[in-house]
Amino acid sequence: MSSFVSRAVVALTGLPLVLGAAYLGGWFLFAIAACAALVALHELYRLARPLRPLVLAGYAGAVTALAGAELGGGEWMLAGFLVTFPLAFVFAAIAETRQSATVAVATTVLGAAWVGFGLGHLVLIRELDEVGVEAILTVLVTVFAIDTFAYAGGRLAGRHRMTPVMSPNKTWEGFVFGAVAGILAAFFALYSSEVYGSWRGLVLGAALVAASTVGDLFESLVKRDLGAKDTGRLLREHGGVLDRVDSLLFAAPAAYYVLVALG
Repeated sequence: MSSFVSRAVVALTGLPLVLGAAYLGGWFLFAIAACAALVALHELYRLARPLRPLVLAGYAGAVTALAGAELGGGEWMLAGFLVTFPLAFVFAAIAETRQSATVAVATTVLGAAWVGFGLGHLVLIRELDEVGVEAILTVLVTVFAIDTFAYAGGRLAGRHRMTPVMSPNKTWEGFVFGAVAGILAAFFALYSSEVYGSWRGLVLGAALVAASTVGDLFESLVKRDLGAKDTGRLLREHGGVLDRVDSLLFAAPAAYYVLVALG
């Protein structure tokens, strides 16, 4: 199966499921987000195994952050995440390992915050009064457009590497393709919105382009540091779940605060 066909099959299978959960919201979205968070953290902690992350503390912190976002908003999301610290302390105290406790706890907290807060803000977007459905669908479709067109543009016209050290396969041509697609996707998705129509869609699109790009590069930096090309093979040519949601983990928080500021 070719790389393109494999990517298309995964996208056509997964995207309707994610969009459906986003449309329904509530515990449906929580369930999808929690599953994605656990798998993504498993992939990250597996790569970081030499650093001895305290995986149960990380899992608990990410899931309770998501539960807090669903039950009580941003304040409870933060409260849920803070569970990571006492659990990490307990597990570090009883673990029989030669790894530095500081390194182990830091790796654990990084994963829980990166994944938990990233997906947690997606839940917060869905809970925005009156505009949650259109907001979350716009964010998901826009990030998908950015990733897809950046990949296609890079394959078709990529000549100039964007970050040769951090991510050799990313090109400026691909970035331009993705940026144009993302800004247009957000603009047209919100064109008829009573709250976010007109120029606000362009602002959201630009914010999502910037945040998605940084999120993608951040994951590339982590993978390079840990000596891996992909975080997993669960999604075949897409890599692992963390490879698929890396842009969203930065884009969702950026989108939430831009939406709040504009709305």
